[in-house]
Amino acid sequence: MASITLAELAEKLGAELHGDGTVVISSIAGMDKAADGQITFLSSSKYRKHLAQCQASAVMVKEADLAYCSGNALVVKDPYLGYALTAQLLDSTPRCATDIAPSAYVSPSAILGEGVSIGHNAVIEEGAELGDHVQVGAGSFVGKNAKLGANTKLWANVSVYHGVQIGASCLVQSGTVIGSDGFGYANDKGRWVKIPQVGTVVIGDRVEIGACTTIDRGALDDTIISDGVIIDNLCQIAHNVQIGENTAIAGATVMAGSTKIGKHCIIGGACVLNGHIEITDGVTITGMGMVMRPITEPGMYSSGIPLQANRDWRKTAARVMKIEDMHKRLKAVEKQLEDSE
Repeated sequence: MASITLAELAEKLGAELHGDGTVVISSIAGMDKAADGQITFLSSSKYRKHLAQCQASAVMVKEADLAYCSGNALVVKDPYLGYALTAQLLDSTPRCATDIAPSAYVSPSAILGEGVSIGHNAVIEEGAELGDHVQVGAGSFVGKNAKLGANTKLWANVSVYHGVQIGASCLVQSGTVIGSDGFGYANDKGRWVKIPQVGTVVIGDRVEIGACTTIDRGALDDTIISDGVIIDNLCQIAHNVQIGENTAIAGATVMAGSTKIGKHCIIGGACVLNGHIEITDGVTITGMGMVMRPITEPGMYSSGIPLQANRDWRKTAARVMKIEDMHKRLKAVEKQLEDSE
C-alpha cells in the first residue's frame, strides 16, 4: 500500500501544514471511522463538532475550521477536492493488465506504443493503434483501425468497435460497448430495413465511462464525446449524440439520437433525453428528468415526481386523470366571467 508523510502530502496539495509533518499517512477514512495512520476531511462546518472525537492522524479542513482541530491538520481551500487528490496519491487499484499475455491476440498490422499491456484473451484487430502505456483488460476487444490514446485504460470485457477513436488518459470500465450500431431502420410496409451505421465514435481526452454503458456509432456523422466528460454505469448514448466538455452524466440515463449537450452540464440519474434537441452549456437536470424540448438557458431543471405514500399517490393519479375535464370546466367559467363583464 502507498504511504506518504504529512509534510509531503501538504506540498503536493499546496496545503498549509499544522502539526507534525513526519506523521505517515497510508490511507483515507471517514471522520467517524478514521484511526492512526489515516487522514480524513471536513467538508462541511456543521460536522466540526465531531473533530474532538476524531482518531485520525490528520484532518483536511478549511481555514475557518482549523481552531476546532486538536491534532495535525492540513488547511486547504476545498477539503473534498483535497480528499480526491489524496485518494489518487494513495490509490492501490491494480493495473488493468501487465505486459502482453500469451493468450492475447494482436494482429501483426496493429501498432503498439511503448509499455502497452494486454490482458488474457484480449483481441487487437488489424490496423488498430494503441498509444504509449495503454492497458487493455482481459477479454477486451479492440476492432479494426480503432485508436486508443496514450495512458488510456480498458478494464475487462470492453468492446471497442472498428474505427472508434478514444483519446489520451481515458478510463473505460468493464462491460462497456463503444461503437456498436446506432438504432437506424427504415420501414417498408411494416418490414424493418436496417440502415448501416457508417459513422464512428470519437472520444476526447480524460473521459471516464462507467460499467456496461453503450455508446452507439453515428449513422452518417460521428457520435462525439468531448474532453473531460464523465459517464456513469448503464447509460445509453445513441447515434450522433454530441456531449460537450466536462459534462457529467449519472447512471441509467438514456439519450436518443442526435441530441446535443453543452459544456459543464450535470445530468442526474435515470434521466431520459429526447432526440434531435439541444441543451445549452451549464444546465443541471435533476434525477429522473424527462427532457422533451430544447433547453436554451443555463440553470437547474426537474420533472420527476417525488415519492409519496401510496394512498396519497393514488389520489394524485386520480386527479391527474381528470385534468382535461377540469381544464374544460375552468375555461367555461372564464368565458362566463368574460361574458358577464
